[in-house]
Amino acid sequence: QVQLVESGGGLVQAGGSLRLSCAASGSIVSINRMGWYRQAPGKQRELAARITGGDKTNYADSVKGRFTISRDNAKNTVYLQMNSLKPEDTAVYYCNADATTTGLVRSDYWGQGTQVTVSS
Repeated sequence: QVQLVESGGGLVQAGGSLRLSCAASGSIVSINRMGWYRQAPGKQRELAARITGGDKTNYADSVKGRFTISRDNAKNTVYLQMNSLKPEDTAVYYCNADATTTGLVRSDYWGQGTQVTVSS
């Protein structure tokens, strides 16, 4: 099994910044794609940003130019730098990883989420 633990969420005023971290642990052989999803109350979970094993990134249109996703493979960690935050960014942010375990099973794994609240 793979465990993903997010950190870095909190309360920030509009225009501020936060940096989210997600550390993967467990019976990991490799991690391919990692991403950040977010879900606001009453809304569907949506992709905010993702990064492939080849470090190719893509972002939701709503966060382009403001968010940056990166990863440290040696630490099995993915980051989301969030700048110029807006109230509409308020959501629970979930880390996702496409990982292969020592049992040679490849699957998607999810963190428990971290709350980001942006006040106006």
